[in-house]
Amino acid sequence: MNPYVLATLLSSLGLGTTLTFASSHWLLAWMGLEINTLAIVPLMAQHHHPRAVEATTKYFLIQATAAAVILFASTTNAWITGEWNMVNMSDPVATTMILAALSLKVGLAPMHFWMPEVLQGLDLLTGLILSTWQKLAPFALIIQTSQAFDPLLLTALGLTSVLVGGWGGLNQTQLRKILAYSSIAHMGWMVIILQHAPHLTFLALLMYILMTSAAFLTLKLSYATKVGALATTWSKSPLLTATAALVLLSLGGLPPLTGFMPKWFILQELAKQGLPLTATVMALAALISLYFYLRLCYAMTLTVSPNTATSTTPWRTQTNQVSTPLALFTVMALGLLPVAPTVVALVI
Repeated sequence: MNPYVLATLLSSLGLGTTLTFASSHWLLAWMGLEINTLAIVPLMAQHHHPRAVEATTKYFLIQATAAAVILFASTTNAWITGEWNMVNMSDPVATTMILAALSLKVGLAPMHFWMPEVLQGLDLLTGLILSTWQKLAPFALIIQTSQAFDPLLLTALGLTSVLVGGWGGLNQTQLRKILAYSSIAHMGWMVIILQHAPHLTFLALLMYILMTSAAFLTLKLSYATKVGALATTWSKSPLLTATAALVLLSLGGLPPLTGFMPKWFILQELAKQGLPLTATVMALAALISLYFYLRLCYAMTLTVSPNTATSTTPWRTQTNQVSTPLALFTVMALGLLPVAPTVVALVI
């Protein structure tokens, strides 16, 4: 892609998200979401492959539907209340419609069906943008309007997402689909705590972005898109394989890694709020997700791929990919738990 076009599209992505962040007016927030969608569509379709074009078409239709529902619901709310302000969401029908549309945008279950299919059709770098940056603007709107939503509905969405995210990833062999289901499960953790402690939602989103970025960049550096391809990475770069396994376990939420921090605080807050049953179901659902991360770690570190070569180190060319961002994200995805109080203090 032409570097000038790429720079324009990336700056438009930034502009759309910033516009949504800064707005308290529904029309301005909707415009930010639309700029975001229109900026990422050419990035998704830049590889002229049928799968990429199919994924782009699906994504565009889903996002356009969600944006139309947001516009309709905010117009209805403005018609009833007389103002476009996000804080004044008094109409229950409009509020529920906006929550459904924003859930569709970020891929919360049961509006998640597009997410694995779309992510599977993209290259890893565009998939990374879709899984991280594209979640920011809709989540900013969800956090801003969280007090207007029905707490029972938020709890149901969170529990469903965590269960679907764990259950859906069990039988997958494609790494991008596994990361898509991982994303759905993490979104569930963020939504379930939203009504009680919005700062923990923000903390979980931040940690999710760090860990997912490390996972995607690791797969990009090792050119792996299937579980089978992971079995050969240990002979090519043992250190990358070791850190990749740790990053996956961090995504699963195992202590003493960074991924344990948001889960720990969220379960603690749920128990404080007098919801031990919800906390128990969430913890048990996290075990389902942990299983498929452990499966990936097993394939990567404890199996030898069937090969005919007598040497364990196959011939390969030197990679020219930049590994500095990967190193940065990996360090943060693995080592932030000891500074958890500082991170929480910064987030609050």
